[in-house]
Amino acid sequence: MSTAPHILVVDDEPDIRSLVKEILEDEAYDVVMAEDGASARKALRDRRPDLVLLDIWMPDVDGISLLKEWSDGDDGLPCPVIMMSGHGTVETAVEATRLGAYDFLEKPLSLAKLLLTVERALEVDKLQQENIGLRRHTQHVVEPTGRSAVIQRLREQVKRIAQHDTWVLISGEPGSGRETFARYLHSQSVRRDRPFIDVGVSSIARGNSARELFGSEQGGQIHYGALEQARGGTLFLDEVADMDIEAQTQLLGALDGGAFLRVGGSEPVQIDVRIVAATQKNLQDEVQAGRFREDLFYHLNVVPLHIPPLREHREDVPELLAYYVDSYVAHEKLPYRRFDVRAQNFLRNHSWHGNIRELKNLVQRLLILGAGDEITQDEVEAALGSVGLALESGARFPVSFDQPLRQAREAFEKAYLEYQLEKHAGNVSQIAQASGMERTHLYRKLKSLGIDVKEKR
Repeated sequence: MSTAPHILVVDDEPDIRSLVKEILEDEAYDVVMAEDGASARKALRDRRPDLVLLDIWMPDVDGISLLKEWSDGDDGLPCPVIMMSGHGTVETAVEATRLGAYDFLEKPLSLAKLLLTVERALEVDKLQQENIGLRRHTQHVVEPTGRSAVIQRLREQVKRIAQHDTWVLISGEPGSGRETFARYLHSQSVRRDRPFIDVGVSSIARGNSARELFGSEQGGQIHYGALEQARGGTLFLDEVADMDIEAQTQLLGALDGGAFLRVGGSEPVQIDVRIVAATQKNLQDEVQAGRFREDLFYHLNVVPLHIPPLREHREDVPELLAYYVDSYVAHEKLPYRRFDVRAQNFLRNHSWHGNIRELKNLVQRLLILGAGDEITQDEVEAALGSVGLALESGARFPVSFDQPLRQAREAFEKAYLEYQLEKHAGNVSQIAQASGMERTHLYRKLKSLGIDVKEKR
């Protein structure tokens, strides 16, 4: 296992390559070298780098052309690229920047500036990846919130597990905090400085699992799959029970062999990743029913970790309410409001079928729609009564009739599908079954209504 950033140095001058390699390795970076465009392309096929140092003038293809080739791919540049040149022009530097280069270094290289630029490029890339994660998971909980005995024991258990590089299978109801604990586990492990990549298995279009997990090669363009994006870090497979049998077989083969082939590729790629999987289903039942491979189950189930539903640690409700109020105020600039004692006591005794996700969404709704410093029990009861489509319990219908039919239909479809997403924790297979829609049609409908499945997981 290597947690050091992997840097590719592309330069046709042997002395420059050797010097840069020596300097970077002294700083504990993992370095590979390429002397021309062809060997640079091969290096990118062999392994996804965390950063590329790219010379402009080379014998077979210039660095600007290589940069354009990489930036034109479906995924854009695979990592930050720093250009180097002994006799560049302003126009060349502008073109490199337009194509996405992080910076432009002139030769002879200032070693102090080289190290500083490399460090900053890696840090900026890491922050961008974290921001993507933050946008996707609105509030990124570093440590699971709660002082109850059950949550404290769970935190201690996760800290112990994190010290060993074993695979973990997390079970629990939708919304109970499975991903929060997976991220916490990653943050406590030796892999903490490497990526945490989450894959919502149920949201992968059927037949596309191999490309999502293993990546692809076509016409010189490389798409790095989740296993390579997570290299050195943690790959979180959410709702792993929904993985189709073919993808299960391919994943098992990769795990057994320690390597895999990209779709369309011919060279094996080594695996260096910790797998953390999550499921709301009983995987042993899925094995018995023939829907999940027994050998893959035993691979994943090295260390089982069960996350209890919120109703089993209700004493944490007041602290969770305060945490999410502070979080929404800080990250979404919503007005600060606090729950009065009666409201907190009422919510401590609520059934919480949607677990912590339901609590989080309730807090957000009350901060957006409410007014005044305090949130009362009456306001909480009214907000809970308007959730979903439970008309039989007297809830307000979520669609106004005072609008044209087309807009009303769209509003109803949006409310209906958001309810199904909430109910099934973003599991597209279950939503398709419950709504009687074919998956492809469902994906199109969700996209047309502007509903992001990942945000609902």
